[in-house]
Formats: sequence, structure tokens, C-alpha cells
Amino acid sequence: MAGIVFGCIVPHPPLLVPDVGGGREREISATIEAMEKLTQELARHRAETVLVISPHGVYHHDAMGVATARSSQGNMRSWGARGPDYHFDNDLELVRALEEEAEKADIPLRSIGERAYELDHGVLVPIYFLVKGMEGAKMVPLTFSWLPLDAHFAFGRAIRQAAERGGKRVAIVASGDLSHRLIPGAPAGYHPDGKAFDENLVKAIEDYDVKAIMTMDEDLIEHAGECGLRSIVILLGALDGLAVKSQVFSYEGPFGVGYLVASFAVKEGNPGPMQPLVRLAKETVESYVREGKVPQPSELTPEMKESAGVFVSLKIGGMLRGCIGTFEPTKANIAQEVIANAISSATRDPRFPPVTPAELAELEYSVDVLTSPEPVESAADLDAKRYGVIVESGGRKGLLLPDLEGVNTVEDQVEICRSKAGIMPDEPVKLYRFEVKRYG
Repeated sequence: MAGIVFGCIVPHPPLLVPDVGGGREREISATIEAMEKLTQELARHRAETVLVISPHGVYHHDAMGVATARSSQGNMRSWGARGPDYHFDNDLELVRALEEEAEKADIPLRSIGERAYELDHGVLVPIYFLVKGMEGAKMVPLTFSWLPLDAHFAFGRAIRQAAERGGKRVAIVASGDLSHRLIPGAPAGYHPDGKAFDENLVKAIEDYDVKAIMTMDEDLIEHAGECGLRSIVILLGALDGLAVKSQVFSYEGPFGVGYLVASFAVKEGNPGPMQPLVRLAKETVESYVREGKVPQPSELTPEMKESAGVFVSLKIGGMLRGCIGTFEPTKANIAQEVIANAISSATRDPRFPPVTPAELAELEYSVDVLTSPEPVESAADLDAKRYGVIVESGGRKGLLLPDLEGVNTVEDQVEICRSKAGIMPDEPVKLYRFEVKRYG
């Protein structure tokens, strides 16, 4: 299995390193024990490249950051540690793929170090433990920005796409502490919302409730004084669409700062890269809903260059959220047909309100490519599982796709099509059938 195989959330208080803690690390022994377990989990997933997202590295206010130097290095001597010195080769092939995927998704991404990169404590503290599970792995340092959370989630998706392209086993480490305002005298001062933020976030991680994190109250986030939420959101974006099991190993905050250790194991046998038409529909909806932009594919697959009618369907939790399509080609090619109908499904289906940014993480996509409709003599020539049907009378047309849940007979199909088109039961009709290639 290639692509994202493992992810984790780690804290980075320097006193976790014994030379720095000078004995105080014993006060957060639960975190130390959890980091040791996490190291074993990382080793078990045999990552070839580890991406580490730090809140304290070089960063750009309006762009994500990635080290483009051949290597990175660092130590904790400025914090009082005697060693060790760390040196990691960068995975420049993955970096290039990530730059290309970010550009396709219109996500600003800039270098944070072209000739060399000095690792900060947001990387070095967790690496003190995790290095034992990284034997032979390369490391790519990343930083986040102050763009909206949705942009960070989209950056995570770009990371997943780059990882799948590279064909390597990739792990992601989201470094970050939670609220810095848990108790009076805490580093950022005390605020009662600090505890509420941490409790909500930890529960959402336990439940793998991405929506709860993406829609968290902005005032609650601001009052918490955290430094790890954006790292976590990037990780969640990278895991989007994968079968994931989350586990919280520990949470504690005796010094007024919340320390969370959690893992996200990606189940073997996850589907490979998304089918191109489905990915195009997904990228179109996300770009249009977030920014009002209509993306264009950088290259067309052979199927995208053909002409056909296309339906794009959106679901949330298995329930329909939008479905719009064309009986026959109306655009230059299938790619343009998918783009137009994806936007319509998300924003112009009269049965539903427009899709909101908060719903994007939950959307499931399918794309149906239709064959040309052919007339049939009677309902005896139809098959509800194999054929879609078009019912026409007096210029009114109703269409239904094949093999839909709850539509088991040809009679059901015809009745639904009549109802959709406003054709009365006793009106004569013309029947057409078509087949589909369904992706999603």
C-alpha cells in the first residue's frame, strides 16, 4: 500500500526532553508513555517518508510552507540539552509533487528553506521520541499559514494526492499543543474556554468527527490560545476519504497547556487514487463553494475528451444532497460536462439549499456517464438495474438513472419519471433507455 499510511498528533513542550526537563518531565509521565507507544505504532507502519507540520518553524502568513532544501538538521542545545544532533534527508520528489498538487488546487505554497533548514522545537521535541520509529525514512518539514481552516484542509488533500502519486508509504506528524490557557498562571493567561476547547477537540478526535472540528466556534478557538489546530486540520485533510481508526493515547495539562497524543491508523486495502472524473467533480465543488472559482483540469484523460451526457450526484451519510445532469452532451467534452453539473448539483438543485463549506468534508461523490438514449417499443424492453429510462410526452421529459436504491421495478422507474416531468398516468408516452458507467 502506498500513500498516507499513518498520522498522529503530538505535543512539543521542550521539557519532555530529559536534559531540558531536569526531572519536571515526570509530571507529564502520561504524555511520555503515550509518545513511546506512538513510536511503536509509527515503526509498525514502516513509513518511507515522514512529513512533520510545526507551528514554530519558518512560516508565511498567507501561504503554507515546505522545506525545499536537500536536508534539514537541528538540536535542542539552545534549550539546554546536550544532544543529540539530528540530520534528515528531504524527500524532494514528494516536495515537487506537493508543489504541483497545491498549484492545481490553488493553494499558496512557498519554500521555507531552499539551501538548508534548521529544525525548530515543534519538530525536535516529538522527533526525540519518534526517530526510533523512522529508521531509514526521509523527512519533509512543513508549516501552516493564517489562511482559513478550509484552506488547511484542502492543503491536506493536496498532500494525500502527492503521496499517492509518489507511490511511497507516507506518515504525517501534526505537531501542536492545545489550549495555553487552562489554569491561572498558564503561559497565555487563563480563560475558561481553554478547557472547553480541549474537551471538544479531544472528543472529536476520539470519535473521528471531522465536521465538529471544522465547524468549531471561532470565539472558542480564539479564547483557547492554541497552537496546534491548523496542524491537525492539515492532517485531517490528508486522511480525507481513507478508512481510518483514530485513538487517543493521552491528554493532560498540568502546566496550563494541553498535551494531546493521538494516532490515526490507515487501514490496509484502502482504495487507491480517486477515479479522475470523481476527483474532478470533488475539486470543482470544493473550489466553487469555497471561493466561487471554476477549476480547469491540467490534463485530460482519454475519457474526459469524449462527449456524453453526465450526471453528478452528491450524498451525505448515504442521503442524497444534490443531483443534476444532462441527458445528452451540452459541452465540448465530458470534463466540461462534469464541471458544469458538479456546480449545479452543489448549488442549483431546487430540492436542496446550496452546499456550504462546512459540509464539504462529508460529501460523497458519484459520476454517471450516459450512453446515447435509444427509443424502445415498450416497458418490456427496460430493466431497472441495467437501464436508465427517459419518459417523454408533449415536450416534457423525465429521466431516472438505473440501479437506484428503492427503485426495484420498471413500473417504479416509469412512474417516477412521469411524476418528475408532470406527465399524467393516462397520457401516452415515448420511452427511451440508456446505460451508464458509474464512478464513485
